[in-house]
Amino acid sequence: MNMLAAVYHGPHDIRVESVPVPEIGPDEVLLRVLRANICGTDLRIFHGGHRLYAPGARRIPGHEVVGEVAAVGERVRGYAPGQRLFVAPNMGRGDSRETISGNNNLDPHFEAIGITMDGAFAEYLRVPAAAVRGGNLMPVAADVDPAVAALIEPLACVWRGQNKVGVGAGDVVLVMGAGPIGVLHVMLARLRGATRVIVSEPAAGRREQALRLGADRAVDPLGEDLAAIVRAQSDGRGADVVITAAPVKALQEQAVALAAVGGRINFFGGLPKDDALIRLDSNAVHYKELIVTGTTACSTYDCLRAAEIVNSGRLDLAPLITAEFPLAEAVAAFAAAADGKNLRVTLVP
Repeated sequence: MNMLAAVYHGPHDIRVESVPVPEIGPDEVLLRVLRANICGTDLRIFHGGHRLYAPGARRIPGHEVVGEVAAVGERVRGYAPGQRLFVAPNMGRGDSRETISGNNNLDPHFEAIGITMDGAFAEYLRVPAAAVRGGNLMPVAADVDPAVAALIEPLACVWRGQNKVGVGAGDVVLVMGAGPIGVLHVMLARLRGATRVIVSEPAAGRREQALRLGADRAVDPLGEDLAAIVRAQSDGRGADVVITAAPVKALQEQAVALAAVGGRINFFGGLPKDDALIRLDSNAVHYKELIVTGTTACSTYDCLRAAEIVNSGRLDLAPLITAEFPLAEAVAAFAAAADGKNLRVTLVP
């Protein structure tokens, strides 16, 4: 039996093909994919910039996914056909210090759906035994749109970043970059009690989106004095939290100047691997007693917390889904995801 899938063949070469439906083992689950979203990592894969898609790789990407159970292995318990589930993509090796501490996304030998193994841009997805055992399958509430539920994964990454810098009640938060991740940071910061959320974003359309979705102030850093506006929005002290939500060196360099005394900074967006060195004002870190952190991806526990938020209905992520394409039009969907106008593009198998 065959299925339709969008298969990576090389940089800028995604082909919609007929491939065999995955076979599952006795400890595995087969999902019928309901929705799979295209994220920035998928675009990096498409452009040939992902280190785990080596030359010659042939693989199905896609790791933001919700599906329903199509079949379960004979030794699997607790899942039944028709059940709607979100899939946390990352799996640790199991015996590493990172995974034992609950940080399977940092396991040096991690596996991930759509990254090291076939993913969700297909009609069916095999969920390996490690993911079934590890609690990576999480129920989705019946009233949550599956495309919205697939956003649990990027929300989990954002949750991880904000936990690292302790976003909370009373904080003035500056989010640098208003793409889909920046907007998620805005929405989550408000939910966590931030007093003011400021966004810095050069693209006018994205600034407008950020304001519609909860930012208190959206600044054009190319035409306005960002530092002066941050001071004005924070009684002169600077931002309690600065999150760099775009892969731009200048943002990381500016963050220490924009942070308040005792401020916390999260380098959320990674830089290109061949251009990752920045000039950091060490004295600003020292004399303002700043905390500078980084986070990458999300653990399964981060996904669990994000799933609880989405299932609760306390955070409406529906406005982030701005375009929908059938799986057969995956190439056009990738183009739409990269055009800078959409927040999230979802594929419908």
